[in-house]
Amino acid sequence: MAAASDEAVVVGLGSERNLPVVGLAAREAATHGRPLFLVHAFNWTTALEAPSIAGPRADAEELISRATTIAHEIEPALPVSGEIVEGAPVATLVRHSESAFLLAVGDGGMADCADCVPVDAPAVQLAARAGCPVLVARRQPPPQGPVLVGVDGSVSSQVALDWAFECAARREARLLAVRVVEPGDGAVEPDPLVAMVARSARRFPSVATECHAIRGDPGTVLVDQSRSAQVALVAARGDEPWRGMLGAVSQALLYHSPAPVIVVRGLTALPGRA
Repeated sequence: MAAASDEAVVVGLGSERNLPVVGLAAREAATHGRPLFLVHAFNWTTALEAPSIAGPRADAEELISRATTIAHEIEPALPVSGEIVEGAPVATLVRHSESAFLLAVGDGGMADCADCVPVDAPAVQLAARAGCPVLVARRQPPPQGPVLVGVDGSVSSQVALDWAFECAARREARLLAVRVVEPGDGAVEPDPLVAMVARSARRFPSVATECHAIRGDPGTVLVDQSRSAQVALVAARGDEPWRGMLGAVSQALLYHSPAPVIVVRGLTALPGRA
């Protein structure tokens, strides 16, 4: 589906550790002309174990207040609202993602754990189940490098490429489109990638673009390329439908990319295109 013009950038706030995602989400919302909506899932089990139920509720309200302040410090004119919802965090955010432009969450420290494969991490579950693109932020700010997008020739990667052009244009950034050819798959031919980029570039002639076809393991190559990127984009599954809701490449970027990652899902058209 194409995103409706009034859909918000939704931020999942679990604790103070998630506050770094607010700044990135605020910039993303302002860049795309969207409001920011802060969501905190209130855990009644934790509240009942506290000395006073009022304490955890007050903490949740303070978290929303601090996040609102951070957003307005970065984007003073940005419309910001918040909600405290009773329920499990992942289920709550999946529900909100069905009517969101973008869902932004923290990574829970995944990028700092080189040997971990946290398949049950909330960020991974949301990237697999959300009804809209998911931005997974890192604790460290990214460099002011290009917008990176992985392209494998699939229909879903064309949608990710469209989204990447939109991001690059609004950020006034360079676009780096990479197609990875695995060993044994024949000669590295950039022509399919060039054709896909040309198709997406028609709406954004001002975006400077580089196309590279690289031989290697797709996940490893894109993680390496992401080290100098300000954001990395990838389709949720690409041409790997047998892998379930997340493909191997999107998982590799989620687990190991030092850059923020946008997993593009829930779309069949460019943002803003009817």
